[in-house]
Amino acid sequence: MSRRVEGVGGNREVPPRSGLGEKADPSVPEEGGPWGKHGFPHGSEPEAKRREIALSAPWLGEREEELVLAVLRSGRLSLGPALDRFELALAARVASPHAAAVSSGTAGLHLAVRLAGLGPGDEVITTPFSFVASANCILYEGATPVFADVDPQTLNLDPNAVEAALTERTKGIVAVDIFGYPAELEELARIAEEHGLALIEDACQALGAEYRGRPLGSFGHPTIFAFYPNKQMTTGEGGAVAVAAEEDWELLKSLSNQGRTDSGEWLTHGHLGFNYRLDDISAAVGLAQLEKLDAILELRGEVAARYGELIESLDGVEAPLPDDEDHRRSWFVYVVRLADELDRNAVMVRLGEQGIASKPYLPSIHLQPYWRERFGTGEGMYPVSESASRHSLALPFHTRLTAGEQERVVDALARAVA
Repeated sequence: MSRRVEGVGGNREVPPRSGLGEKADPSVPEEGGPWGKHGFPHGSEPEAKRREIALSAPWLGEREEELVLAVLRSGRLSLGPALDRFELALAARVASPHAAAVSSGTAGLHLAVRLAGLGPGDEVITTPFSFVASANCILYEGATPVFADVDPQTLNLDPNAVEAALTERTKGIVAVDIFGYPAELEELARIAEEHGLALIEDACQALGAEYRGRPLGSFGHPTIFAFYPNKQMTTGEGGAVAVAAEEDWELLKSLSNQGRTDSGEWLTHGHLGFNYRLDDISAAVGLAQLEKLDAILELRGEVAARYGELIESLDGVEAPLPDDEDHRRSWFVYVVRLADELDRNAVMVRLGEQGIASKPYLPSIHLQPYWRERFGTGEGMYPVSESASRHSLALPFHTRLTAGEQERVVDALARAVA
């Protein structure tokens, strides 16, 4: 199955830097728990008259409205040309031969596990320091997640821990590019090749990142991206799977569309599939976002650099790991590590009292209630992940965060950790 359609135009906007202009949507990350809907701990929401600084916000403008309106006027709201254009543009952006758009990053992870043929009796090694979807996707197909601890600097899978976790039942690895920082793909690919394992990359937080000079998505193994509103770019909800082989793309398209085939017959289903389609309205938003993705990444880099300068002299607060010659981060969130002697949750309450949103980023998966109940997991099993979970703190971060807002955030943080 092949397609040839017109690509994306080259329009690009420049975001207002004064805090005026388009109204920011205070979208928050997927993780909820005991924290308020805008990232404030319950009981610490500031007075309404004080302007809150939310945790995240998408950058949407007239181009998104224009392309969405064109889809609405076309009447092709699903399985239409906007979806085709979005898939081709995304594939080109990540230097992959193919990309299959789906309804969420979680859906993409699930389909990648299905594509790899993983199932009951199989063990799949993954990280405990991630959003739960990177482990849940293994359970969806009846396989068993096996956690390996993370590197204390990168917070990504430690290849040595992966090798230590291998058994005769190991059939795959799900690597996560946590907070947009690329995983050790060369070493993980070597392990996968030596042991005949499937390698799946969860790049849901890392669109635009590069490993050893190549964009994530270009390495041949299935790579999943996500477009929730707090990500680098958004489609509202949505995700995509980048793959090298056309037959894999065809199967992903079928599985995401209830297993339908391209035989030309009406409602012919060749596979047990799912309703994981991305609609054309969402794809239109994605097209507009892709047009300005380079600007988005550049501006988010500037926001991150400014935070680094402001936090540098702050005692008890460690900035995120900087890039090196092998790793170029795509800034998804700005997560600092607090000193061991600081009470992270108390710091969050103090920030909330000053109108600053924050989040505990991220809880270790094996300590989630469901995992404790089903698998008997508990404290002490993955100490590096657990330490990161206790001391990490996400600060407000998005493309249009102003210098003044960042100064207010860091001033509030300095008072909270004093």
